[in-house]
Amino acid sequence: MKRKIFIFAAFSIALGELITGCRSSGKVDESVAAPPPARVEEEPDVNLIQVDQPERFTFVKAGRREELPELHATGVVSPDVEKSIPVISLASGRVVGIYAKLGDDVKKGQLLLKVLSNDIAAGFQNYNQAKADEVLAQKQLERAKLLYEHGAISLNDFQVAEDTEEKAKVSLETAAQQLRTMGADPKHNDPVVNIYAPSDGTIIEQNVVLSASVHTPDNQPNLFTIANLARVWILADVYENDIPMVKLGDVADVVLNAYPDRKFQGRVTNIGRVLDPNLRTAKVRIELANPGIMRAGMFVTATFYGQHGRIYSTVPASAVLHLHDRDWVFIPAGGGKFRRIEISGGKITNGTQDVMSGLLPGQEVVNDALALNAEHEK
Repeated sequence: MKRKIFIFAAFSIALGELITGCRSSGKVDESVAAPPPARVEEEPDVNLIQVDQPERFTFVKAGRREELPELHATGVVSPDVEKSIPVISLASGRVVGIYAKLGDDVKKGQLLLKVLSNDIAAGFQNYNQAKADEVLAQKQLERAKLLYEHGAISLNDFQVAEDTEEKAKVSLETAAQQLRTMGADPKHNDPVVNIYAPSDGTIIEQNVVLSASVHTPDNQPNLFTIANLARVWILADVYENDIPMVKLGDVADVVLNAYPDRKFQGRVTNIGRVLDPNLRTAKVRIELANPGIMRAGMFVTATFYGQHGRIYSTVPASAVLHLHDRDWVFIPAGGGKFRRIEISGGKITNGTQDVMSGLLPGQEVVNDALALNAEHEK
């Protein structure tokens, strides 16, 4: 027992001296005491892939598409005011015949109606009197000329006869012109005047019926209005907040409600300067050619496009890989490798898909993304 105590005491003394010696030297081997450095292993890039024979896959450059902002407005087909011609009668009277009606297509010179007019009768009376006066003045001039040549009358009397005959000619021509202005023919003494179409077109307004009274244009609306509908106006209502999107000269698309599958193009020629106080809209005029199916009063939808829009990339639909509700494309990464990048896909039109973000126009992508992904997963 005493021996064990002695051995323990000796070991304690030796251990104390060892510790005291280390402290006195001030040197500690930290490399022995510190743990080994941690080793961080990099995870492989899952979006970087490599396949056998990468040359089998072709590339295509992303295209560029600009989508302009669209503005839709309702409108109405209206005749071109510049090609709308009123039909009037300068002679008052009573309608005794109507040969065209509202909606009829007429040709220039076509008979529209007949008017029995007291104005025409009075005009022929004046014309016949002027004609008789001119005949008498002509005979007097011939007699005066003969007498003057034989010295029976003076030069002054001869000149008076010439002046009288000249005035008679002026009166006759004036009476004839008045008849022609009212639509009558001086060569045919008839109180019934014929009203003819002044141009080709369609009758879009009729304000006269058989046996109706016809007055002077000062106190009566047009008998007819003829419009050439080969070119029409579209009057669209655009709200005041949307007016900045519409510019003079812009191209607009027009779709008729009656023919929703057909689209026509026109050009903006006027933007109204006065707003409708109730609707807060301005009238925007679009001019376009009529293909023959547009009728005055038809409802349409007009589409206007802004000056600047958003730029999108476009790629073939086969270049986009749809995986886990996300869209991807493959781009070359060099060394026969490919990198998979995520994109935001848009609508598909005729085999071409829009890329909203993630890809720039001009970048190369693999044309067949599904085949490349299947080759990689083998």
